[in-house]
Amino acid sequence: MEIQSIKNRFGIIGNSPALNFALQVAAQVANTDLTVLIAGESGVGKEAFSQIIHALSARKHNPFIAVNCGAIPEGTIDSELFGHEKGSFTGAVDFRKGYFETVNGGTIFLDEIGEMPLGTQARLLRVLEAGEFIRVGSSKVQKTDVRVIAATNKDLLELTDKGKFREDLYYRLSTVPIRVPALRDRTEDIPLLFRKFAVDFAERYKTAPVQLDEEAKNLLINYPWPGNVRELKNIAEQISVLSEDKQVTAANLRRFLPETGNRLPMVMPSNGATSNGSPEFANERDILYKLFFDMKKDVTELKKMFLEIVQNPSLNASQHAAYLNELKELKPSESFPPPVITGAAQPVVIHNNGHEDIHHHEEVEESLNIMDKEKELIVKALKKHKGKRKDAASDLGISERTLYRKLKEYDISE
Repeated sequence: MEIQSIKNRFGIIGNSPALNFALQVAAQVANTDLTVLIAGESGVGKEAFSQIIHALSARKHNPFIAVNCGAIPEGTIDSELFGHEKGSFTGAVDFRKGYFETVNGGTIFLDEIGEMPLGTQARLLRVLEAGEFIRVGSSKVQKTDVRVIAATNKDLLELTDKGKFREDLYYRLSTVPIRVPALRDRTEDIPLLFRKFAVDFAERYKTAPVQLDEEAKNLLINYPWPGNVRELKNIAEQISVLSEDKQVTAANLRRFLPETGNRLPMVMPSNGATSNGSPEFANERDILYKLFFDMKKDVTELKKMFLEIVQNPSLNASQHAAYLNELKELKPSESFPPPVITGAAQPVVIHNNGHEDIHHHEEVEESLNIMDKEKELIVKALKKHKGKRKDAASDLGISERTLYRKLKEYDISE
């Protein structure tokens, strides 16, 4: 099926290459029974892709159900998905069929799969591998033929490293991965989407559709859209209802766009800076490099001040106090709080083992390499817990599997 006909049928607006590729993959995989994992930020329209896959599959005449795993309490999600027997828990006054039983032969869309509890993940893995499940409170194995499409706005591999998501389930779910692009990555589609939403709301509220002048269009395109298509639709509805002038200028548009100054920096690869001019951070490692660099500057300044005090033993108490006040106010990067000074400043006494003057000093800079620091922390944790990997991993805040991988990576012998 051609991409344009899919767009027309399902109301998909946009012509960006990333969007077209995602639709092409969805169309190709639709007529199979492969499990699909749809990844993308909140508000990009992941559920629409699940509906496209179901509608183009051989299961299109069978049931389709969307389940938000993050909206179901942990204590009841097993019952919702797999059913329960009468009396299996407090409040179970009758037996209940779960979604995997009622949607037999159809498709189940598991949104926010990263929020699913680990126990439920094990049950889901059995369904995917053997097509079997057991109701809560039962010992009888039930068979089901359900295609699973999952979606997430989180990095599931990162969750596996933290022990919050099963690695075997991740690879079972991501047989065919589809990444839905964020709205800021398909800026050419923003005016088209806005116009479509404006026309729809004009028909709903029986008014003329609003239109943007060129300056307003540029403002709309350059806005970061953290809420993606969902946020754009909300803005279009607000303007359609509240704007008195149907020809919207940039000044009018700004009244409806949220302030972006307090948001976290967005990665804008075009010029290496965010939309508000602040530096970008591509990932956690970049943030750590920036933190260590700022700390290094602070430490260097402290060394210079201390060395000046050491090399000038003739300074009186008031001069020492002035230096200490400078140390107190020194916080160029605010990486750590200034020293707390209590009481009167005391002269600094240096014991130099008989040498009259200090003629030479050498600055020895400690390594700021992240891998070196990580290796050092792992070694310390193992020594602290006497080689017990499980305790060391818990202390480091990583999974035991990740610790084992790090031991191999850094060639650390226990």
